[in-house]
Amino acid sequence: MMALDALSSSNGFVATSSMADLSLADGALPIFDVERVQLQFSIAADFVAAQVANNVLVLALSNGRILRIDLNRPEDIDDIDLPKKPSEAGVIRRMFLDPTASHLIVCTSLGDNYYLHSQSRQPRPLARLRGVSIESIAWNPSLPTASTREILIGASDGNIYEGYIETSTEFYRKEEKYLKVLEKLPDGPITGLWVDILPGRQDTRRILISTQSRLFHLVGKVGRGHDGSASIYSKLFESEQPVIHELSRSSATAASALVVSPDPQDVSRLRDDAGPERAFAWLSSHGVYHGKLLVAPMGPELGTKVFADSRLLPRSQLASSETGGRRKVSPDFVDAIALTQWHVVSLVGERIVAANRLTGSTVYDQVILDPGQKAIGLCVDIQKNTFWLFTSQEIFEIVVRDEDRDIWKIMLGMQQFDAALQHAHTPAQRDAVATASGDYLVSKGLFNEAAAIYGKSSKPFEEVALSFVDNNQSDALRKYLIAKLGTYKKSLVMQRIMIATWLVEIFMAKLNSLDDTIITRAELSETLNPTQTKEQLDAVRTEYQDFVTKHKSDLDKKTVYDVISSHGREEELLFYADAVNDYNFVLSYWVQRERWPEALKVLKRQTDPEVFYRYSSVLMTHAAAELVEILMRQGNLKARNLIPALLEYDRNFKGPLAQNQAIRYLHYVVNQLNSPDAAVHNTLVSIYASHPSHDEAALLSYLESQGDEPKYDPDFALRLCIQHHRVLSCAHIYTSMGQYVQAVDLALSHGEIDLASIIADRPISNPPLRKRLWLAVAKKVISQSNGIKTAIEFLKRCDLLKIEDLIPFFPDFVVIDDFKDEICTALEDYSRNIDGLRREMDESSQTAANIKVDIAALDQRYAIVEPGEKCYVCGLPLLSRQFFVFPCQHAFHSDCLGKRVLEQVGAGKGKRIRECQVQISRGLVSGGKRDAMVAELDSLVAAACILCSDFAIRRVNEPFVKEEDDKSEWAL
Repeated sequence: MMALDALSSSNGFVATSSMADLSLADGALPIFDVERVQLQFSIAADFVAAQVANNVLVLALSNGRILRIDLNRPEDIDDIDLPKKPSEAGVIRRMFLDPTASHLIVCTSLGDNYYLHSQSRQPRPLARLRGVSIESIAWNPSLPTASTREILIGASDGNIYEGYIETSTEFYRKEEKYLKVLEKLPDGPITGLWVDILPGRQDTRRILISTQSRLFHLVGKVGRGHDGSASIYSKLFESEQPVIHELSRSSATAASALVVSPDPQDVSRLRDDAGPERAFAWLSSHGVYHGKLLVAPMGPELGTKVFADSRLLPRSQLASSETGGRRKVSPDFVDAIALTQWHVVSLVGERIVAANRLTGSTVYDQVILDPGQKAIGLCVDIQKNTFWLFTSQEIFEIVVRDEDRDIWKIMLGMQQFDAALQHAHTPAQRDAVATASGDYLVSKGLFNEAAAIYGKSSKPFEEVALSFVDNNQSDALRKYLIAKLGTYKKSLVMQRIMIATWLVEIFMAKLNSLDDTIITRAELSETLNPTQTKEQLDAVRTEYQDFVTKHKSDLDKKTVYDVISSHGREEELLFYADAVNDYNFVLSYWVQRERWPEALKVLKRQTDPEVFYRYSSVLMTHAAAELVEILMRQGNLKARNLIPALLEYDRNFKGPLAQNQAIRYLHYVVNQLNSPDAAVHNTLVSIYASHPSHDEAALLSYLESQGDEPKYDPDFALRLCIQHHRVLSCAHIYTSMGQYVQAVDLALSHGEIDLASIIADRPISNPPLRKRLWLAVAKKVISQSNGIKTAIEFLKRCDLLKIEDLIPFFPDFVVIDDFKDEICTALEDYSRNIDGLRREMDESSQTAANIKVDIAALDQRYAIVEPGEKCYVCGLPLLSRQFFVFPCQHAFHSDCLGKRVLEQVGAGKGKRIRECQVQISRGLVSGGKRDAMVAELDSLVAAACILCSDFAIRRVNEPFVKEEDDKSEWAL
């Protein structure tokens, strides 16, 4: 037994090495350092096996105990016993822990194997695996936690098994759902197994199998598993042939193992379409054979490529050591290996040796163990990137600090520039990579490729630019300048402007060169034909457009105009002007060349009203319909500012009104935008009135649509209509102004009798004026009529005209017989009117007599009051004091009525009632004056019944139940 004391550090272990060096920069610290871990608890037995995964440390002791320690919570230590004592099951030989630390398989020296889940403290024997000496396990690549799912198990007798293990709480159930032998190798122990899934192929597995003399690479599809109901690897082993790497001579006594690199720490560098790029290492008697676990090409040839790209790190190199300046070669084999991201860590006797995978050079070689001390394991936490060395008494942590610090330099030396740039961390490192990469590409004559690289380096600008100029590499110079421009800060205004302007010059020269080549149908070079030249021209033009769009703020407008104009590049000139929103330049350019469609195309993209005002006159003259379409889509224009252009267009327009674009636009402004601007309306009236056509329908329709409150200037419109002899319109304007006499006179002067009649009927509310207008019409009609009968029939349209009004307008020689019937009809009408007046007079006399009788009857009116009748206010007998009785039979005491009236009458009448009451009650008046005041008071108080007169109506808002009332009386 061991005593478990409290752990003094947060992770359960305390490194004995000094931490003073932390004050140094990370780059100054060694990459590798082995630190002894001081345990904070006593140990009662030696360590015999150990495993680390997912920050969980599992230690096996010689007395059969298992310690499971979560390094995140080191105070919680699981102390677990095997079901059998070591004397019965044997000492724990080795353990296997999956990367998630969920599944632990414990193997003893007598062939017993146990399974322990992370959620359990009770190891369960694996009955089907009893007697199997397990040497290696390939965990399921999907890393399940509830069960192991399908795993591969390598035994010391060369058998490879497939198993499926899950924890079970039932005594009679076995942990292994099934166990199947897949392969039997004659090589001896299966020293290593690894399985992974190839990216994008979930049904494909890659399997690595190692023995002491051979390394197998197997790729193929697996079957479909149904929760452990059947084997999935049988199909792969039966149908696929492995690629084998075999040693010529191997020692059976040398250690053998297969390891893979841990998960990459910087996952941001991983490609989206691939998993982590892993490396493998196979330890054999010859040394360490290592390489990348490539994922392409997919298929059996993948193994061939993996082995072709792998290399051997000889045992002699790893086992040798420096002694007194001389290199001493040790005959020892390598005992164990582990892979970091970039190094191979080897245990050689008492030493830990770390060698770089890329160069093979040793970066760390230190004696760690005491003489004669034996290590029991070199373990890697594949998920957390921690590395551990275990002996029977001690634990060491191999600390790795910034191990990729020199990878960029190694890649650079190997001329793998992309990889070097990927692993360069500081700007200085990236700059060194870029400079070296550019120099290499220039040495190979790859100027275009070097240009982009140089653009990101600090190599002197003039040196790079002159090298491209001297070699006549204009394309490379262009790419270099673009890349360089992208590295300058916005604050470096002068440098950015100069480079950007130089680029414009280079673009123009290149475009002109390509145009000349196409025109002359000559070969641009030995490799480009005219078709390819045209494609290159389009590509360069697109590149120029992208450049201008991105760097327009770095270009001086006037300088760029001069440069492009000097090369005669019209399309590029206009593209730049459009990119910098210099629409005035583009519009003036097209207008000067009378290219109206292009000008309108530019105008469509404008929103500045001043641009429309400036170019409206010339465009209305040459492209009126299209311009009006554009104007009608602009909601921020003031139509007043477009009037000069519209009038200039109308002055030169010779077509019908229906095709007049000025009228079309003004109609849109008036009807759709509801413009109240009098200038706009006056312009429309002016165009209508001045048109050569004699048809007034359009103008009259507009005037009528304006109603009684027109937005045009009536005086201005009237003068125009008179000037252009628009009679109907003039009459309408006169009428709208209320000048009916002038309107009728105008209509009659032009013989428009019907129009005059319509106007004469307008002043309905002014009969005298209406009669006067109709008399003027009658005079005109009678003077023009050939027959008196016809004139009289026409004038019957007005009910105000009588025959006597018309007689003065008839000629003196007219015979009375011509309108004798009309005179008779008029006399009959007068007779009927006299009879009607007489009847009305008789009815009025009778009404007056009836009123006199009613007045006399009022003096005799009375009301009967019963003896027990009560006041409708106080409920007391009415006859107890002075009272009032109303015709509606409601009766009130005079004082009760007075109080109620005072509550409801206005302030003025209430004041007067109080004054009368005070003067009467105090005797301030007497005699006839008192009688008059009493009569006044009675008239004020008893003017109407308070229950059924206006008083009752004014009380409609009063509630039925008041605050002082008992609300329970209203309960149903």
